[in-house]
This record gives sequence, structure tokens and C-alpha cells, in this order.
Amino acid sequence: MSQGTESRLSAEEADRYWQDGYLLYRKQLFGPEKLRELTSIFEEQWEQVGRRLNSELDTPHFRDERLLKFLLSEEVLDLVEPLIGPNIGLWSSHFICKEPYIGKQTPWHEDSAYWNGRVSSFDKIVTVWLAIDRSWKENGCMRVIPGTHTNGFSEYEQVDENDNIFSTEIKSADESKAVYFELEPGECSLHDSRIIHGAAPNKSPYRRCGYTMRYFSTELKVYPEMNPNHKIWLARGKDIAGNPFANVQSLNN
Repeated sequence: MSQGTESRLSAEEADRYWQDGYLLYRKQLFGPEKLRELTSIFEEQWEQVGRRLNSELDTPHFRDERLLKFLLSEEVLDLVEPLIGPNIGLWSSHFICKEPYIGKQTPWHEDSAYWNGRVSSFDKIVTVWLAIDRSWKENGCMRVIPGTHTNGFSEYEQVDENDNIFSTEIKSADESKAVYFELEPGECSLHDSRIIHGAAPNKSPYRRCGYTMRYFSTELKVYPEMNPNHKIWLARGKDIAGNPFANVQSLNN
């Protein structure tokens, strides 16, 4: 953790995360001014893609390095360090926006399934999902099935892309056990890369936007040959596995 600061999570909260595979952080992650600045960057990018969900909203920090101010901030790194340790790499980020009335369903999935073969392991990858808009059941907030982060990869089947943002979905997800992540703007959730999660469609008149910030322990190896044109940053601590960080040289100068 940064010098002179305390962990944002208690030992009990960290234990709950490891047991359940997720945690809700019902406090403001950033101060009001910083949250307004991040929201403004999102609105600018959303306008550029025609105010619709678009693949261009994936890894927006590759194109707009203003976002590194948030992704590499002490506020976020102090939150994830108790969960994955002091040596932290920035894996990715993504603006996720479900438009009013027409926001598609996010089918049940594991993030790790889409990264299979790209990294050496998945046990120390955490996603911080920051609410930019109010996110609640009515407008399709994220939901998870607790404890499924220890089950290994699930079996998938094809689904209709007209109704879903992905073309596949986990076959046997038990929706009756789902926990809904209802968050106010500025609050966030954390989830393990292996947990089964998704979101219902947004049929409400209210937009639902979040910013995902994904981090990994540098004990994991990121395979460059399996990640063409993908950039990772050393966010805190040191590189353990010999990863191809974009910023190692600048940090060492």
C-alpha cells in the first residue's frame, strides 16, 4: 500500500471476497471532483461512438491516457492490494454502458474464459466495477453467483447476439442464487476473474454505465504472443514473472 495509508478493506472483508468471489464497496472510491472528471471523459468517448455501446469503449486508456490517472491511482490500488498482493499490474479497462430501453443482456460468463491461454493463471485477477450511473436491478445491474470462482471453466452454448452482447453463455448457471450489485454513482464492486456473472437487459428509461478496472498480481505471466497489440502497465511494486510492461523503463528512470 502507499506509504502512510491504511488498507481500504478490513481483514474480514478480504476473507469474504476470497470466500464468495466478490465484494461490494459501498463507499466513494474517488472524491467528487475526480469522479466528475472521469464521468466527463466517459461522456466524451460515448459521444464519439454515437452514444451507443461499441467495441471502441474497450481498453479506452490505450487511446486516452488521461484515464491512467484513475487506473494507477492510490485510491484503487489501495483497494485491490489486500486481495492480490503488493505487486500489481494493470490488465485492462472498459466502459460498459447499457442504453435506456435497448441495453442488451450480458449473458452468464466467466471473464477468465475469454482470457484462457493469455495468462498463466487466474487466481489473482480482480475487477473493480465503478458505477458512473446509478446501477440497480431495474436498469440491468451486474449480478454474480457466489462461490463459483472455485469451480473451474464452465461449459458454454451459443445464444442470439441480437439479444446478448456476447455470442455464448454458460449452460448451467443457477440464476436462483444470483446476488445483484446495486450501486450508487461512485461506489464500486470487486469480483474474481473466475466468478460466474452477467446482467439482465436494460428495459428502463435510465442509462447504466460503469467503468471496469482490471488488475493482476505480477506473479502471473502474461504471454506476449497471445496478446498482440495489448498493453499492460506496472501499477505498483515490482514485476515478478518477467512481464512485458509498457512502462517499466519509465518507472526505472
